[in-house]
Amino acid sequence: MAGLHKVVVYGAYGHTGRFVTAELVRRGLLPVLSGRDPVKLAALGARYPDLAQRPVALDDPVALAAVLAGADAVINTAGPFLDTATPLATAAVRAGVPYLDVSAEQASTAALHRGLAAAAEAAGIAVVPATAFYGGLADLLATAALAGEPAEEITIAIALDRWWPTEGTRVTGRRNTAPRLVVDGGRLVPLESPPPTRTWVFPAPFGAQDVVALPFSEIVTIAAHLEVEAVRSYLATRALQDLRDPATPAPVAVDDTGRSGQRFAVDVRVRTATGERRITASGQDIYAVTAPIVVEAVTRILDGRAPRTGVLAPGALLDAADVLAALSPVPLQVAGSGDVMAENCARAAGPAA
Repeated sequence: MAGLHKVVVYGAYGHTGRFVTAELVRRGLLPVLSGRDPVKLAALGARYPDLAQRPVALDDPVALAAVLAGADAVINTAGPFLDTATPLATAAVRAGVPYLDVSAEQASTAALHRGLAAAAEAAGIAVVPATAFYGGLADLLATAALAGEPAEEITIAIALDRWWPTEGTRVTGRRNTAPRLVVDGGRLVPLESPPPTRTWVFPAPFGAQDVVALPFSEIVTIAAHLEVEAVRSYLATRALQDLRDPATPAPVAVDDTGRSGQRFAVDVRVRTATGERRITASGQDIYAVTAPIVVEAVTRILDGRAPRTGVLAPGALLDAADVLAALSPVPLQVAGSGDVMAENCARAAGPAA
């Protein structure tokens, strides 16, 4: 395995971490398995006997530096990111190692943009939070749809036929009590309370769905680099009910890759001075699809196609349209049409957010 790019996967034994590890192997990179729990790490290592295991606690900067020594990048899959993102990203910057994470959390994403921008730029590396289903995917879709044009409004609607949350998702939900933010007047402001609801008409097979305003890290990533007056993000209420129900089971694999049977659609509408456009990405399993998104990003950093440095949103670092094309038609099916956008606007119930 000499000569392969080494990518530390922190939280490699977690649900999403296992998908990321498998995707790195598939893409010809060399994962270094890491995380806080040496027992869980050893169990995963039994499936990958050729991969190095490096257990480390985030409150041990000397040990963290040792784990990152010789690495070409680090991907953080261990939430809650409010607890893990800043110490691991800070250690990566000190080591001169590009950092990516898969956070859906606005607060952790904003903290990296706010706190590490100058240090990452000085170190000559990229720090890219929220490179995942939540955060990065909507950012890439909006960036591709706008193609450099400023936006009056970006509206994101996410349909999940079910949400089977992992334990990590539940722990993050309990930990993440920060007020949720939207963009209004070109500024990040708190989401109104109670959050607004509406009906959104998704492409088939989802159709008309009740949705509720529930912004994730895409608000922070979009605001970090796109010129836009207003950004709103909605989630199908059925999925939110699943998430809030303690009886909802964890995801169960339905194929040999470990994916659940969950289906999703991320529907993005952009309004500019020249008109309206719509772009939609659909696929299977929100946790599994995070892996090809973040691995595509780290691959482009390592091969020189994403040379920018500093703390960057996925859409700012990457050629959004090219990345979406690379991820299509597997694992994502991406489609866009101004005509379909107009039809959605006409049929959607309720006032625009």
